[in-house]
Amino acid sequence: MQTVFTKNAPAAIGPYSQAKIVGGLLFTSGQIPVDPESGEVVEGGIEAQTERVCLNLASVLKEAGTTFEKVVKTTCFLADMGDFAAFNAVYAKYFTEKPARSCVAVKALPKGVLAEIELIAEL
Repeated sequence: MQTVFTKNAPAAIGPYSQAKIVGGLLFTSGQIPVDPESGEVVEGGIEAQTERVCLNLASVLKEAGTTFEKVVKTTCFLADMGDFAAFNAVYAKYFTEKPARSCVAVKALPKGVLAEIELIAEL
């Protein structure tokens, strides 16, 4: 098992890793819309936050040597299911191969963000 870390995505703020590689698969922790340079949550609503989440995931994918095209499963968390359509519009730009997905609304997300995504990808 290998731990993945990149400075181009937010560092873990607890007892977990950005991602792990095992058995030819990458398993990411959930990424939230934190700018890795400033450490701050991005402003601008669901579209801007989803974009930042996807950029963070892109950095983890790149560090692991894989791409969005090899993502097989995502789990998406929204603070408000009313944001579903706007979230999907941004999500679709990155996940063009249409991986399997679960998307749920939750009571709250870390730092009060609007979206979080975790994924599993082939290497």
